[in-house]
Amino acid sequence: MFAVPPNTVLDASERSRAHPALIARDVANNRRHWAHLVRYDREQRWSRLLRRTADHEVWILSWLPEQRTELHDHGGADGAFIVVSGVLTERAVRSDSGHHRAEVLHTLVAGQARVFGPHYAHQVNNEGPDPAISIHVYRPARAVNPTG
Repeated sequence: MFAVPPNTVLDASERSRAHPALIARDVANNRRHWAHLVRYDREQRWSRLLRRTADHEVWILSWLPEQRTELHDHGGADGAFIVVSGVLTERAVRSDSGHHRAEVLHTLVAGQARVFGPHYAHQVNNEGPDPAISIHVYRPARAVNPTG
């Protein structure tokens, strides 16, 4: 048996709504609604808001090789992201009561997703030779451009 950090599990009050990973997967599987929107920017990661509801936001991001986020969290938001194409690496950082930091690396290929809870800290990057695309879902909806 293993312990699941509380910041990677949805709060019990949130479980009646569609899980962010399911929303991300459904959007990713519906390429005809977003594929024509994708752009690549050599200067910075490109992103675009696909949908905002009272409950959540859905963003699409493109990643050229070597593009990355800084280590960050999403405040009180929970959510998920799924890789649609390419390969992304997530470095998740966990703190044990603020005394010890543990880093975990996850390599994600097309079809794989990661879920995060409030205050989950991570860094996402494209270390591969090919561009990547990912779909990100945040709950509650945010008012700013996502960092990853």
